[in-house]
Amino acid sequence: MFKKIISLIMVAAFAFLGLAGCKTSEEQQVTAGAKEQQPIIVQGPMPIEAEKLAGHLEEVKEEKSGNFVFYKGELEGYPVIIAKTGKGMENTAAATAVAIEKYDPAAIINQGTSGGHDPELNVFDIVLGERTVNLGSLKTGSLNEGQGIEPKEWIPMDLMASEGSAGEDPDAENIRYFDGDKELLAAAKAVKEEYDKGKVVEGTIGSADVWNNEVDRINWFHENYGTSVEEMEGAAGAQIAAAYDVPFLGIRVLSNNKVNGGQYNPDTAEANQAYVLEVLKEYIKTK
Repeated sequence: MFKKIISLIMVAAFAFLGLAGCKTSEEQQVTAGAKEQQPIIVQGPMPIEAEKLAGHLEEVKEEKSGNFVFYKGELEGYPVIIAKTGKGMENTAAATAVAIEKYDPAAIINQGTSGGHDPELNVFDIVLGERTVNLGSLKTGSLNEGQGIEPKEWIPMDLMASEGSAGEDPDAENIRYFDGDKELLAAAKAVKEEYDKGKVVEGTIGSADVWNNEVDRINWFHENYGTSVEEMEGAAGAQIAAAYDVPFLGIRVLSNNKVNGGQYNPDTAEANQAYVLEVLKEYIKTK
């Protein structure tokens, strides 16, 4: 009788351990599933374009790679990483490649301030990057010494057109546009009414390691490239994201507009981040 009781106890114990093991396995699967969620990365060049947004995340952990800072956290239970990339095309390209290789993101949003090219847009208006273009990839005319320079005669140079010399390939004499991701764009458009500090429009974001203050030059880009705004990062991020087939969207607020006298306002950076936060929440619903 005693041996029978012992046997029953042992069977029950093993059964309990088996159930516990199954539960642990299920919990591990759930945890693994959570870890497999691809984060959304939001880029901002400068502290005023990144840190405020990072403050809205929960359980934030800071990581660094080179000069780039990544604020890892969660927004409404979904992983989000705010990347402070630094200014300029080279910094943004490198930060984007590092982020993709390191974090395998579901999507990338590049956001921040910009200067206006469209006279119909005002300070605090936001441009959704229906497309993004590199304004610094140009080929000059052939002029000898003493013949001067003719910037309005420069032509676009598509560095992605071929593996040969872009300067010699006539197929490279075209403008390369990077289209904004349709799902990200749809999420941004869905929350347009949440933004009350200006208009939210779709347009073309131009990027280059150049700060244009010449109104005629700005107008030239607006007329020939269809640019709505200019900044110094977006096209580099878009190009690297396209290379990795990662959805990308630029969202830029006008901090000034030289073509219509719009004076610089640093508060635009925070306003844009508040809007981007709403875009994130909307996009997360689709994930």
